[in-house]
Amino acid sequence: MSRRPPFVVTRRIPEPALELLREAGEVWVSEHDRPLETAELHEAVSGATSIVALLHDRVDGELLDAAGPQLRCVANVAVGYDNIDVAAARERGVVVTNTPGVLTDATADLTLALILIVTRRLGEGERLIRTQEPWAWHMFFMLGAGLQDKTLGIVGLGSIGQAVARRARAFGMRIAYTQRRQAAPDVEAELDASFSSLDDLLGSADVVTLHCPLSDETRHLIDADRLRLMRPTAYLVNTARGSVVDEAALADALREERIAGAALDVFEREPEVEPGLLKLDNAVLVPHLGSATFETRTAMAVLAARNAIAVSRGEEPLTPVEP
Repeated sequence: MSRRPPFVVTRRIPEPALELLREAGEVWVSEHDRPLETAELHEAVSGATSIVALLHDRVDGELLDAAGPQLRCVANVAVGYDNIDVAAARERGVVVTNTPGVLTDATADLTLALILIVTRRLGEGERLIRTQEPWAWHMFFMLGAGLQDKTLGIVGLGSIGQAVARRARAFGMRIAYTQRRQAAPDVEAELDASFSSLDDLLGSADVVTLHCPLSDETRHLIDADRLRLMRPTAYLVNTARGSVVDEAALADALREERIAGAALDVFEREPEVEPGLLKLDNAVLVPHLGSATFETRTAMAVLAARNAIAVSRGEEPLTPVEP
């Protein structure tokens, strides 16, 4: 088997990032514009010094061993790194990096868009027009919910959660949040945000939006029991990771109208979607578009490339995943 070049890119990324990598060394890019199968992925990374990985690549101990002892860096083109066994990488002396910061605004913008779509029933209205079914305006036609003076409950007040809060305040919403540790006083003051437990937040918020990382602690954080805490007039939005929500339980809650609606950008088994959600008008479903702007995806790829190059030169990476 021939040795791979120092930089292995598992799927096509924006050209400015590839140009940086080519200036720094040899580059191999998968010719397949799809996720590689496990065997393909293991073969692709063999001999690599750095792997530029996408969120659909499972980087575990077996893959790291397939790459070989010369592997020095896995640069993930994503903020989340739940696709990477960070402990296994650390055991092998492999640096893991991610791309925080550059997708904050794009994800926050999409989150607010989803809040508006689900609360104002815009998806339903658009589908109605496309079916060409007869309709006529009247005072009670497709009424939704306004945002003014409503409470937005944010699960995870990190950089994206804070950016969503700033946007929501412009719409007249009150901000409540929950996370493992209370935010700094200056952050709370800027956002006029109140800290509460998760259960209290679910019981009081008009819209709940999820911005926590996926971990063993947050997997199915929103399950059937937690959904029962939400108001029947409340909405759930997820632009974090699909597995933070038990999709089957959510489908049941929506079908039984125990909550008013949900908007999802991420799914437990992407690209598959829980079948029970597909037929529900009160579910807004979009295909993982949180960072999907030309500017943002380019910035993510460039940051990943710069991380890989820095490690290859024996320098500190710009955005390492901390222990």
